[in-house]
Amino acid sequence: MATKTPSTPTAPTKPVREGDDGNSVVLERRTQKVKPPQMYQVVMLNDDFTPMEFVVLVIQEFFSKDRETATQIMLKIHLDGKGICGVYSRDVAATKVDQVLDAAKHAGHPLQCVSEPVE
Repeated sequence: MATKTPSTPTAPTKPVREGDDGNSVVLERRTQKVKPPQMYQVVMLNDDFTPMEFVVLVIQEFFSKDRETATQIMLKIHLDGKGICGVYSRDVAATKVDQVLDAAKHAGHPLQCVSEPVE
């Protein structure tokens, strides 16, 4: 990631040469505007079988949250039916979803997790 903003390039000037009849072509540089990448939120869904303590541990391990924050996210999931665990680029969000689903499957819990684009 660049730490300095790039300077605006200046258009090249047409050099004056002896014997140039003025029929040469000069190309100008055009700056391109690049959008930031689309971000995705990782959403964990509520179910009636996965223990709350397991959800807290998963949030702490895979989303690097402290215990208090993980507990608040778990309660939001429990009360609202879903909760946002983090916002990442598409590939990172997909990896987080896979990690959560693998951990839940390994522990024998039906915990579900999805990623969706941030509007």
